[in-house]
Amino acid sequence: MKKRIDTFWRYRNLLFELVKKGIKLKYRRSYLGIIWSLLEPVMTTIVLTIVFGTLYGNKDHTFPLYILSGRLLYSYFAQGTKVSLKSIRQNSAMIKKVYVPKYLYPLSSVFYNFIIFLISLIVLVLLGIFTGNYPTLHWLLIAFPLLVLLIMTFGVGMILATIGVFFRDMEYLWEVALMIVMYTCAIFYYPERLLKSGYSWVLTVNPVYNVIINVRNIIFHEAFNWGCMTYACVFALVSVVVGVIVFHKNQDKFILYI
Repeated sequence: MKKRIDTFWRYRNLLFELVKKGIKLKYRRSYLGIIWSLLEPVMTTIVLTIVFGTLYGNKDHTFPLYILSGRLLYSYFAQGTKVSLKSIRQNSAMIKKVYVPKYLYPLSSVFYNFIIFLISLIVLVLLGIFTGNYPTLHWLLIAFPLLVLLIMTFGVGMILATIGVFFRDMEYLWEVALMIVMYTCAIFYYPERLLKSGYSWVLTVNPVYNVIINVRNIIFHEAFNWGCMTYACVFALVSVVVGVIVFHKNQDKFILYI
């Protein structure tokens, strides 16, 4: 363990450079650059509010904040895992030339998307002020579920990065899986009716939903759901353990498939 920690510390500067490179490449040839990470969720929230607010006859002035909170968290998980899935193959040239701990690639993918996600949270704060749901010190508790989401995204990303090397079609299958995850995150609808039905498991088994519900509880000053948070924590830790083991056992074979 000490050897692995020393190795990680030795390559910390490379991790920093990979994170910086990921952010630059994401906004390469973009006139708006990092500002797009603020504009995109705003425009998406406006569209979803108009469509689903009208569809469900929802007049609640905090509905845009409800949508945005779910949309931002799901988008980070989706983007972080998708980029992690392709991280080994996209860095195949470097992997073939020099030795670098291969886990740095999915790790940097998760980190740079998390930084962009944190920047986008500015919109959440501004929308909270606009809708009269003013941020308080209580909002700082959001750090806990966000940390769980970060760990979860890394764990799932490591598993996908490994599978993605040997099974290229995983990229397309994961897009379909993410669509299922999105619709079971209750991003643009209230989950009460579904939770009271016999299909409540559709939401409760989704670890991303369990994170989102607690972020919303914090934002709207409601009671923290420790049951959901415990499930999300356990899922995150298990995914990291499985991801690290699977990645470590197969990383020496990567060179033969990339």
